[in-house]
Amino acid sequence: MKSSEFHEKSKNDEKHLVIIEDDIELANLLSVFFEKNGFNVCLKHSGKSGLDYSLKHQPDFVLLDLMLPEVDGISICRALQNRYQGKIIVLTASEDDIDQIMLLEMGADDYIQKPVNPRIILARLRNLIRLSANHRSSQNTEQLKVGQFQLNIPRRSVYKGEESLDLTDSEFQLFSLLARNADNIVTRDDISRQLFGRDFDGLDRSIDNKVMNLRKKIGDELPYKFIITVRGKGYLLVNDEQE
Repeated sequence: MKSSEFHEKSKNDEKHLVIIEDDIELANLLSVFFEKNGFNVCLKHSGKSGLDYSLKHQPDFVLLDLMLPEVDGISICRALQNRYQGKIIVLTASEDDIDQIMLLEMGADDYIQKPVNPRIILARLRNLIRLSANHRSSQNTEQLKVGQFQLNIPRRSVYKGEESLDLTDSEFQLFSLLARNADNIVTRDDISRQLFGRDFDGLDRSIDNKVMNLRKKIGDELPYKFIITVRGKGYLLVNDEQE
């Protein structure tokens, strides 16, 4: 493992990145690039070794190839779900919406189609760092109660009554955004900017699938009573104590 100081202008602390990629030439290229940009980089060339390392060391970021020997990227996302607190960005050559939907449902924070441009990946990583920092700084330090749900912002925890809900970081960001705007519509543009740092393009299904996965976690089933879809606009979290 190689390391260096993290010199991003807005940060003084280094960020730990594990790259799980079986294309050795591409992996080495990415490693050199990210080390030059201040990341502490570890390379893993198989799914099993990458998964084991990520669970043990909990890096800030996992840059994950979808097609890997031993354990594929989808299986890694499934295994990391609820056991890993950092950010997952998937590299995929697939244009299949089903693969992308599955990845988002299992906790991937973003995906980039191959062939990759390292600068685009860097921009996505820095954007996730900035969004996470902005999210933390904008939060009220007190608990937030919305209907049956209690959010503890500093601990990044959510309870439904007495039940603790196990949300990923991006799911918590989405839920807290809806909670801070309870009974008001949060547009897809607003959600996209908060979660991904980019405008909603009208075609990206990432938001809808994040909401779908969040609904499963909070026990919101058809007909939806907690997170309501407002057609053509966005989503609304209902502030209602009733079942």
